[in-house]
Amino acid sequence: MNLIEKILAAHSSAKTVKPGQIIDMRIDARVARDFGGANVVKNLIENGLEPDDVSKTFFTFDCDPGGSDQKYAANQHFCRQYAREKGIQVYDVNSGIGTHLAIDHGLILPGGTFVSTDSHANIMGAIGAFGQGMGDQDIAAVWASGQSWFKVPESVKLTLTGRRPKNVSAKDIVLNLLERFGANSLLGVAVEMHGPAVDELTLDERITIASMGTEMGTISILFTPTPAVIVELEKRSGKRIPIISADADGVYKQEIEVDISNFKPMVAKPGHPHDDIDIQAVKKTKIDSAFIGSCTNGRMEDLRIAAGILKGKIVAPGVVLKIVPATDDVWKEALEEGLIKIFKDAGALVSNAGCAGCAAGQVGQNGPNEITLSTGNRNFAGKQGKGSVYLASPAVAAASAVAGYITTPDDLPMEPATFTAQGISLGEARAKVRPESSPLEFTGKIRLIPIDDIDTDMIFHNRYLTITDIAEMGQYTFDNLAGYEKFAGEVQPGDIVVTAKNFGAGSSRQQAVDCFKSLRVPLILAESYGAIYERNAINAALPILTYDKALLEELELHNGDTVTVNLESGAIRNERNQKTGSVQPFSMVQMDIYKRGGLLNK
Repeated sequence: MNLIEKILAAHSSAKTVKPGQIIDMRIDARVARDFGGANVVKNLIENGLEPDDVSKTFFTFDCDPGGSDQKYAANQHFCRQYAREKGIQVYDVNSGIGTHLAIDHGLILPGGTFVSTDSHANIMGAIGAFGQGMGDQDIAAVWASGQSWFKVPESVKLTLTGRRPKNVSAKDIVLNLLERFGANSLLGVAVEMHGPAVDELTLDERITIASMGTEMGTISILFTPTPAVIVELEKRSGKRIPIISADADGVYKQEIEVDISNFKPMVAKPGHPHDDIDIQAVKKTKIDSAFIGSCTNGRMEDLRIAAGILKGKIVAPGVVLKIVPATDDVWKEALEEGLIKIFKDAGALVSNAGCAGCAAGQVGQNGPNEITLSTGNRNFAGKQGKGSVYLASPAVAAASAVAGYITTPDDLPMEPATFTAQGISLGEARAKVRPESSPLEFTGKIRLIPIDDIDTDMIFHNRYLTITDIAEMGQYTFDNLAGYEKFAGEVQPGDIVVTAKNFGAGSSRQQAVDCFKSLRVPLILAESYGAIYERNAINAALPILTYDKALLEELELHNGDTVTVNLESGAIRNERNQKTGSVQPFSMVQMDIYKRGGLLNK
């Protein structure tokens, strides 16, 4: 077996597993964060469920560690009360990013399994473990049972050949890979990294690359731990670390070689993490702010690199540099090494540990028309604020903050760029929904949205994440998708949404599914789905099906046509011209959950 198959088999009743097989998998560590935690608890209470094993169950408050938003603060306190009652450990607002805490504190070890309401839970691939982001219903079910169903993914063996250039960081490696593979060509597969250049990667570098597996559409980017990584993990966790690796004759869907010697320092242009370009093409682009942190680049190695560039220098006039360590342990180590003083002397804002701007609950957000250079993993429109966000490495972020424009550490100006004057213009609990029936056939008018990679921030923006009442969610559907902002006011109950590839990419938020239930949209058809979104929809009993792109031409489907779709057979008919075709029907698991009215319904 390959690496992910060995991990999944070891946590199931099967001795071996194969791609496409659906298994019940035991989960070693089960985590809910502050924005998802309240919904997890409400799901448990409403369904009369109890945590299976509190020693493996955790809360991590990393999205809004300042508690500056009243609804976040209310959700955090609600979770604390539940944790006190049940004896669940809380990594509170002073702790940092939950996935990093899990690695550093040994909540998850190589070969282990981890789930969280964090869509970057697959960061565990950095240590050769399985991590999966899940919606709040999924997590509630895992808390109650200690296990979850999972479809074994196909694996791709990706070998980096050649020597890594000295000016190419771990962030540059993953941006180069994103530039090559995009957001959906590796959709739903596990990517296993190999090669001499991979073996040389440190733990922090592996975390950077694994963190952006979500942006690449993968289930996970997995690394086999080296002896050096094992030693570091044992030192951090105080635990003996097991050895895990793929079998020599492991089977892969595809084996790909990529020459790392051709990699260059890159940036992702605003809007999409996979819209990457050689940094030379955007050099001297004036910036308003820079951000160093997130689960991708908030480790000690990242801060040391930034400090080496900032030492003895000052952030350019008018530019704001925000630095957020990944964990409190990293913060303390940076303080002991004198890095915090270097940052403050340079004029940076240093915040307490956490997710920062990615989660909209801490420093790192930008305003309208603001241009930010960020070390985060996402730059979707509206994700880190109302401005434009470029993604780059900590070295580039630090150098650009000093220069006042995008640049590299080896090309700092004698004097920083300055701005020129110009005219400017200035919870309730989730309502429990149980359908009266579960029809196997739907007839409805098509709402065609022919756009690839519609992410969850476009479907249901993160500014509404504190909403827990499904009845309130529908009004915000697609209000962050350009051209479809009026969708919620125009769609009619019974309308069927038809979209393109990788629908639901990005975050693990359940609301991006529930908003369609709120609008009484009975069915979504797409060429493919983001892995987490697909699980959330199935578990919420929202019918979703996949179709081949040629189907639109075969049926001559146009926006506004009426179609009839059978969930069991996959038969589809265009009622306008009576042309017929087929889509992927429900799997047995999907049908079972759908008929029950949702994962948590008995």
